[in-house]
Amino acid sequence: MLKTRWRQWCALFVCSVTAVAAAAADYPAPQRGEWTVRDFRFHTGQVLPELKLAYTTVGDPQGEPVLVLHGTAGSGDSMLTPAFAGELFGPGQPLDARKYFIVLPDAIGAGRSSKPSDGLRTQFPAYNYDDMVAAQHRLVTEHLGIRHVRVIIGNSMGGMHAWLWAQRHPDFMDAAVPMASLPVAMSGRNWMMRRLLSEAIRSDPEWQGGQYTRQPRSLQLAAVFFNTGTNGGNQGLYKLAPDRAAADALVSQRLKAPFRADANDYLYQWEASRDYDPEPALDRITTRVLAINSADDERNPPELGVLEKALARIPKAQAYVIPSSPETSGHGTTGQARFYKDRLAELLNSAPRRTAP
Repeated sequence: MLKTRWRQWCALFVCSVTAVAAAAADYPAPQRGEWTVRDFRFHTGQVLPELKLAYTTVGDPQGEPVLVLHGTAGSGDSMLTPAFAGELFGPGQPLDARKYFIVLPDAIGAGRSSKPSDGLRTQFPAYNYDDMVAAQHRLVTEHLGIRHVRVIIGNSMGGMHAWLWAQRHPDFMDAAVPMASLPVAMSGRNWMMRRLLSEAIRSDPEWQGGQYTRQPRSLQLAAVFFNTGTNGGNQGLYKLAPDRAAADALVSQRLKAPFRADANDYLYQWEASRDYDPEPALDRITTRVLAINSADDERNPPELGVLEKALARIPKAQAYVIPSSPETSGHGTTGQARFYKDRLAELLNSAPRRTAP
């Protein structure tokens, strides 16, 4: 198996696309790759003859594998920020890329992976999180030849994917770190805001049932409204906008900022969470779990008490809730690894290595 993986990765490095630039990063240059799955079957029964799965890697393929999962509308590359990768992947940091081989997949419908805007538009299969996790599993096992990882860490949507990974493939990892997420069905403000986001775009005559010739003007406004209402944190936004003039300037800046999303891609990405619900199968989780949320997370408010009830069903689970402050940013707080890198290091130092299946 080791020789097989080595041959696969030698070929990848010879043919790899130009390395992704990572600003101010003190870790090996990221590499990009792609793999095409033939006749991928979705949970709906629909079959896509060719499903392209893109990914980014950091570190030596001979290192201990780690899986990093991105949030909605993001990509593997979107995790390569100074605030996240810059705090975790460098020498002596918790996920030191000299020791670990870090794999960052682009989920179905995101980044360079197959998505509606590639041509199928609304004929693209209506994927969900089950399909996304199934595709990730096939990518890392069938294409990359990985049978076990040290840790799976995911943020927001990636955190929800990490919950699904932990219950469906409990022996695949030594530890799981779901962040900015809850292991329960979509509900409350979280789903209501997603529904309103979709309604704003679908009800726009310019959307034309998904057959638009230019992006509907509602897209950027709906996205800014959603992100302002479900991200940023009360103290964080107040720090940025302590008076009406500053608040108006911030809104104007966001509305005028370059926005390159595709409406169909965006709808599919957010609606993919519609039937997410790992709660019934939490008892299947046997790996170590460190759930990291923030006290000011608008989408996953800790006062609901949901996380504590869920973790009580998992023998080796613990939670860390980052206290809110002017330095945190609500749902976006977990994108700043400085708030929890020490706890991640403690987990990696203490979690026993399990035997690969």
